[in-house]
Amino acid sequence: MINRTIIFLGTAFTSASPKVVKVLKDHLFFIGNDGLIEKIVSPDSPDYQALLETYQNDPSFHKVPEGQFLFPGFVDLHVHAPQWAQSGTALDLPLYEWLNTYTFPIEAKFSDTNFAQTVYEEVVNTLLANGTTTALYFATVHKEASLILAEICARKGQRGLVGKVVMDDSKQNPDYYRDYDSKTALADTEEFILAVKKLASSTKQGVYPVVTPRFIPSCTDDALKGLGELAKKYDTHIQSHCSESDWAHQFVKERFDKNDAFALHDFGLLQEKSVMAHCIFLEEEDAELFARTGTAISHCPVSNAYFGNGVLPLAHLQSKGVEIGLGSDISGGFSPSLFDNARQTVISSRMLEDGVNTALPPEKRGRENSRITINEAFYLATAGGGESLSLPIGRIEENYAWDVQIIDPFLMSAKLPIFDESENLLDVFQKIMYLASPENIREVWVQGERVHTRLD
Repeated sequence: MINRTIIFLGTAFTSASPKVVKVLKDHLFFIGNDGLIEKIVSPDSPDYQALLETYQNDPSFHKVPEGQFLFPGFVDLHVHAPQWAQSGTALDLPLYEWLNTYTFPIEAKFSDTNFAQTVYEEVVNTLLANGTTTALYFATVHKEASLILAEICARKGQRGLVGKVVMDDSKQNPDYYRDYDSKTALADTEEFILAVKKLASSTKQGVYPVVTPRFIPSCTDDALKGLGELAKKYDTHIQSHCSESDWAHQFVKERFDKNDAFALHDFGLLQEKSVMAHCIFLEEEDAELFARTGTAISHCPVSNAYFGNGVLPLAHLQSKGVEIGLGSDISGGFSPSLFDNARQTVISSRMLEDGVNTALPPEKRGRENSRITINEAFYLATAGGGESLSLPIGRIEENYAWDVQIIDPFLMSAKLPIFDESENLLDVFQKIMYLASPENIREVWVQGERVHTRLD
């Protein structure tokens, strides 16, 4: 007998490699008490029919309806949770004006824990409905509100990695929204780490504290040094922004006489459990440092189109061995859907390769070998995110968490153009990747628990 809590019969898509999508047609999936995939049995297996006959009438048996498909849950590597309250607002403004007119004022409101509770409940619900089973969250400078976000993730079943943001430099941050000083910022961060670790001990899918300097320009040297020490002491994940824009990249160069990546590394903030957002302006030595330290990049293609001043040379960075996943960057990115961000990944890569300035001749217009396929974008949204976080997530594979979304491309209100039952399944996969909306996501499971069901 197989140890299991639930069994699924269905057809799944998962990444075999960054460029290859594997179809698991009519497979049996056995999920153990710990929420991990214990065994996957193909129809070609000699014991398939016997297992099917044994378990198909079991209360724990789930047959995915004909025409619906299993996808791995999405891993969103960059979410500003408080900014959900301003999503879709003022994206035509320059970054500095957007931050100071909209973003910092809305984040400051999270000193009100009732407001934080309301917004954070909604953002977690929204991401789950969009198939995001794991999210790497920036919260705010407020310790209490940040802990509320972790508690909501724990209760709702989302795997949340949550950071209390540090921004303590009185010269670079508004008086109404910053840490009082570096000592306070570090003490609050340590208390937050301990509180989330305690919460995690009773959370099946896991919640994780994340050391979170907003970015170098917002932090003093003392805070950056102390955060590196806390991350080492408690073996936490680390997140920040790195070389996001012309301004940010140049600011760090002038302050430290070195690039963002090397400055972060000097403070102990680049390591195997580090994820840095954007990284558009990484130079060759920076990329090599990322690969050497195991630091991952959160690629935020929608947000970059508004505020990044460029396109991430994703294919080139992958060729250098840098781990990369996808981030929505709510609310610099307007969409909470990693389907949308996967599509924009493909679009942006094509624009980078072909170039956009038609005043130049074609051979001088773009950057060669930059395009990304939809298969690769799917990998970034799933397996790439799991690898970036050093967690067994993002794949439908034995010993990985049962984090899945059940996709219905035939839903009448959001039907995809599939008219031939014998259509190649990899073509169906591409149609889902390019055309699916949250309506098509019927159920979402995290660590073997159903956390979202779409109501008709």
